[in-house]
Amino acid sequence: MMKGIRIVATGSALPEKVITNDDLSRLVDTNDEWITTRTGIKQRYQCGQETCVSLAVQAAEEAVSRAGIDRAEIGVVLVATQTPDYIFPSAACLVQKELGLSEEVMAFDIGAACTGFLMGLGTARALLEASPKPYALVIGSEQLSKIIDYTDRSTCILFGDGAAAVVIESADKSFRQKSWARGNREVLSCLGPGNANAKLQMLGSEVFRFAVTALAQAIEEVLGEEGITMAEVDYCICHQANARIISHVMKKYPGFEDKFYMNIEKYGNTSAASIPLVLDELFREGKLRSGSRVICVGFGAGLTWSGLYMEV
Repeated sequence: MMKGIRIVATGSALPEKVITNDDLSRLVDTNDEWITTRTGIKQRYQCGQETCVSLAVQAAEEAVSRAGIDRAEIGVVLVATQTPDYIFPSAACLVQKELGLSEEVMAFDIGAACTGFLMGLGTARALLEASPKPYALVIGSEQLSKIIDYTDRSTCILFGDGAAAVVIESADKSFRQKSWARGNREVLSCLGPGNANAKLQMLGSEVFRFAVTALAQAIEEVLGEEGITMAEVDYCICHQANARIISHVMKKYPGFEDKFYMNIEKYGNTSAASIPLVLDELFREGKLRSGSRVICVGFGAGLTWSGLYMEV
């Protein structure tokens, strides 16, 4: 049976510039109360000089430093992103170079939108089984401000830039993951390079309906296949897309609301970076430690969604 993973260390990186709800009210017809009530977001970060790769490198440097490992023993580098600096080379290859890692490494990007980090964890777990090196670096890094239309108040209020990283290794720990995909370009999409209007397009009400169903399905199926209940889980980490979505899912688990961690008010929706940003916060605050039991669930464009249970 394939082993699980152990999170050796985490790291994160944020741009210097903070965009508050009041700042956005000077760009579009909105205000702090309107945004907070509907999303739970108070602020988000926006890149200036920073880029997807520079944020990824900074987060990775922090994680590797905290791990205290020999960089020559990193055999896998994955970057989950929808906003890379280049179509090619991959962000992962550029991270590999900036970190001074060995050229004998498998490095590539994961393009699964907001589900990308979870897909990255599952992929890295499998790759470690075949790797001669013990460690993998999985990063979620996004510069979503590049694809946001700041005249569209339905989307510009939601998204922020940022990155977070984890160093993982194979371990004799429980790990279970289920993932889904539904080809759909109507609900949430962004045109590719060469298109004049390559900006994020979203049907918010349809995303909401999809999200609450997908998150609940992922949680229930992962719990069921692992043979445990929410009472046996320390934290349930949902993709930080909208506080109302997470609150809706929480209602299905009365008495366990404290297991659903939220930090969206500080960062907004950072897509592939949102779940690792939560993991980094929980580790830094001492709320997660070796042996903690965690469910992570995410959803995003694709449409894609995934849930995993792991002992960290």
